[in-house]
Amino acid sequence: MQKSILTKREKEVFDLLVQNKITSEIASELDISEKTVRNHISNVMQKLGVKGRAACVVELLKIGEISL
Repeated sequence: MQKSILTKREKEVFDLLVQNKITSEIASELDISEKTVRNHISNVMQKLGVKGRAACVVELLKIGEISL
C-alpha cells in the first residue's frame, strides 16, 4: 500500500470537508482553531499543486486519499 500524502489531521479535515462541513464546523468538531483548519487545507493544496478547495477534493478523490 502506498504511503498517504496526507497527515492524519489533514485527512480528518478533508473527511469533514467532503461531508459539506464549513471551516467553523470542522474547527469545532476537531477542537482546533479555524485558522488551523485553513492552514491544513492550504498545506494540502500546496502538496497537490492545485488552487481552491474543490480542486483539492477532486484530486484527493482521484488518487484515493479520501472517499465520499
